[in-house]
Amino acid sequence: MRLLFLGDVVGRSGRAAVVDALPGLRARYDLDFVVVNGENAAGGFGITESILAELLDAGADAVTLGNHAFDQKETLVYIDRHERLVRPINYPKGTPGRGAGLFRARNGMDVLVVNAMGRVFMTELDCPFRAIDAELHACALKRGADAIIIDFHAEATSEKQSLAYFADGRASVVVGTHTHAPTADQRILPLGTAFMSDAGMCGDYNSVLGMEIEEPVNRFVTRIPRGRFEPAGGPATISGLAVEIDDTTGLAAKVGVVRLGGVLAPAEPTFWLS
Repeated sequence: MRLLFLGDVVGRSGRAAVVDALPGLRARYDLDFVVVNGENAAGGFGITESILAELLDAGADAVTLGNHAFDQKETLVYIDRHERLVRPINYPKGTPGRGAGLFRARNGMDVLVVNAMGRVFMTELDCPFRAIDAELHACALKRGADAIIIDFHAEATSEKQSLAYFADGRASVVVGTHTHAPTADQRILPLGTAFMSDAGMCGDYNSVLGMEIEEPVNRFVTRIPRGRFEPAGGPATISGLAVEIDDTTGLAAKVGVVRLGGVLAPAEPTFWLS
C-alpha cells in the first residue's frame, strides 16, 4: 500500500498548492491512500465545510485536525456529517465529531486514521497515550485494519517520539504535525512503524509558521499586538511523508519525504519513481 500524508495546510496559498498538486501526485506515485492535516486551512485557523470539500475533491481520503479544530464555529455544526473529517481523539467525551475512522483505500484495504493532540505546551486534553492505546486495542493492526496511521498533533518532540515508540509495531505510521517545520528524522522504528517528528506545513515558508512576518516579529519585540495574524500568500511548499506499507504485516517497508514547490529544497520518494 502506498500512503501519502501532507502536513498542516495553511491559508489560501497552502490550500491552492495542495488542491492543484494532489490529483497529479496521486497519479505520479500511484497512491492508495492520502491523509491531509487541514486544521489551519481557513485563514490559518480551523477549516470550513467548503474547504473540506475542496481537499476531499482533490484526492484526500481523510482530513485530520488539531488544536484549531473548532476555531471556525461552523465546524461544530457540520463535523458530525463528515466521516472523513477526524478531530483529536482525546477531546472530552461528548465533543462533536470523531477521533478515528476506518476508511477503504483504493487498493481495497481498510485504513484506520487516528488523530490525537499532545499535552506538553498545549491546552491539556485527555491523555493521548491512553486514548490511542484504547483505539489500537479496539481496531488492531491486521485484525481490525490493514494499515493504521496516527497523526499526533503536538508541540514537544519528546512527546511525539515517546508516543511513536509507544505505538511501534502496532501502527503503520506515526507522524507529527503542528510545528509547521519539517524534521529530518523520518525512519522506520525497530518494530516496523514509520515515524517523522513533524511533516511540516503546506504553505508559504517565507513567513513565521505560515503567517505574514511583520506581526509575529512585532509581538516578540514589543509584546503588544498590533493586528491579527494573517496567512502569508507567497508560493507554497507542499510538505509531507511518503510511506510504503507491507500488505502482509501492515507495517512500514519504505519511508521518504515529499517537499515540492516554494522555497525549500525539493524532495521526492525515489523508491516510487524508478
